[in-house]
Amino acid sequence: MIMEILLNKPGKKIILLGNEAIVRGAMESGVQFVSTYPGTPASEIGDTFYKIKNNFYFEYSTNEKVALEAGIGASFSGLKTLVAMKSFGLNVALDALLPFLYTGTKGPTVIIVADDPSCHSSAQSEENSRSIAYLAHIPILEPADPQECKDFVKLAFQISEKFKIPVMIRTTTRVAHQRAPVKLEKIIIGDTCGKFEKDSKRFVTLPPRVLEMKKELLEKIEKIKAFSENSLINKIENQKLETPKQSKLATGQVRNWKLGIITSGVSYLYIREALQELNLDLPVLKLGFFYPLPEKKTQNFIKNLKKVLIVEELEPCLEKEVLRIAKNVNCKLQIVGKKLIPEVGELRPEIVTSTIAKFANKKYKFAICNLKFPIMKRFPQLCPGCPYWLVISAIKKAVDINKVIFGGEIGCYMLFGNPPVNLQDYLSCMGSSVGIAHGIKKSTGQKIISFVGDSSFFHAGIPALINAVFNKSNPLIIILENQTTAMTGHQPHPGAPIVPNGIKIEEIVRACGVKYVKTIDQINQVEFINTIKEFLEKPEVSVIIARRPCIFVAKK
Repeated sequence: MIMEILLNKPGKKIILLGNEAIVRGAMESGVQFVSTYPGTPASEIGDTFYKIKNNFYFEYSTNEKVALEAGIGASFSGLKTLVAMKSFGLNVALDALLPFLYTGTKGPTVIIVADDPSCHSSAQSEENSRSIAYLAHIPILEPADPQECKDFVKLAFQISEKFKIPVMIRTTTRVAHQRAPVKLEKIIIGDTCGKFEKDSKRFVTLPPRVLEMKKELLEKIEKIKAFSENSLINKIENQKLETPKQSKLATGQVRNWKLGIITSGVSYLYIREALQELNLDLPVLKLGFFYPLPEKKTQNFIKNLKKVLIVEELEPCLEKEVLRIAKNVNCKLQIVGKKLIPEVGELRPEIVTSTIAKFANKKYKFAICNLKFPIMKRFPQLCPGCPYWLVISAIKKAVDINKVIFGGEIGCYMLFGNPPVNLQDYLSCMGSSVGIAHGIKKSTGQKIISFVGDSSFFHAGIPALINAVFNKSNPLIIILENQTTAMTGHQPHPGAPIVPNGIKIEEIVRACGVKYVKTIDQINQVEFINTIKEFLEKPEVSVIIARRPCIFVAKK
């Protein structure tokens, strides 16, 4: 079905997810190389490319840094490249990203980053990837719907090709997982064979050349800022409407003022809905370019306003920029943002509607449904039949859980932290369960069991394991090998059975210097329980590989 949709003929309109529209936009741009590590809400991008696997090279990389490095290599070889990841993946990839901005691209390159306001699938933190613009000086576009997802990808490739710079498209959960009609255009098929031509002045970031590269990067950003001023993705709606709103002061005097709204991303859709519901015709500046911001267009929009509302999710990035710009063109402008808009959690239509009503001094009452019977709170649980239930059962029989520390990580086993399991005393990021376990061991000597999934082990667990062996620590590490990247949609990893000549985890563990290694199918509860008891007392790092496939993999 995916292939039928995404290989459809141009001129038609079809319903696509935002993530699927990104794939279509890349194919219409003639993408030649695609790399990713799966992470919700960006997972469908890689999954869709994987199912098509036609006229371009595609890979699931071991982590986001490696995915970006592979993409950089393809770009240096002249190929049109796309790399996709979620917000925390961008953190992992930063070491590679910042020098890439200095070297610039040879083949145009687009980096998709999906944020998750309200942490629907992101336990670690509520990250706002827009902030990376000021650190890395990377152009960032923000689509609001699937049509813009497709169109912005094509524009991003054009910008990258014109200015020789990677371009980032920042989406959020509501953009990535939104469905809407998308108009298709012609798919371009490119040659997947590139050529790397030696050019140390261009590709090698060493002093003093690296300082020249930074200067060149800043000059590119100034040129892109000029490009942004004329871009159609920055648009003003209802600007010609002179919409004085009246507010009665305490003295009875009536004052006229002019109001406006500035926004970007999915917030724009909420604003349109809110203005319709409130029957208001306020001018709206919708910014498709987050960075570099079109300052002249913003100045022209705000110069005659008395009051402007900034509607954006999470940190007040736009609000700070408008505050800075307003000082030169309208110093008396009242700028309202996070005083009315929450800084925590994703926005919802009712939040935006009630905020605009307050801003415009218009009466609005949101209808709240009062339930007669309270809904019982239910924590997310592992799937019925999940092999991890057998691990939980064995641990609770093998040890006193009040006397052992349990380290968690990113994957289905995050749910170990919920009642009634309660086997998670800390949770941070990919690969961290082992690294933190080592630190606790060295600091306290307490018994500790850390969990790491098979995909997470390949992603970031190996360096932490080497560190624990090298520095003579002795946590018990249980590698939960369900033979897939389960939580994000069952994508393959280097050790998955679906991968020809897959890498055996126990061979890597032994190569890291671990002496006490045992692979067990946890269905063998007696053996599993006895091994936990034995390995927990070892004076060195010990590893149990709990190998039993995810029930969905087993069915396939």
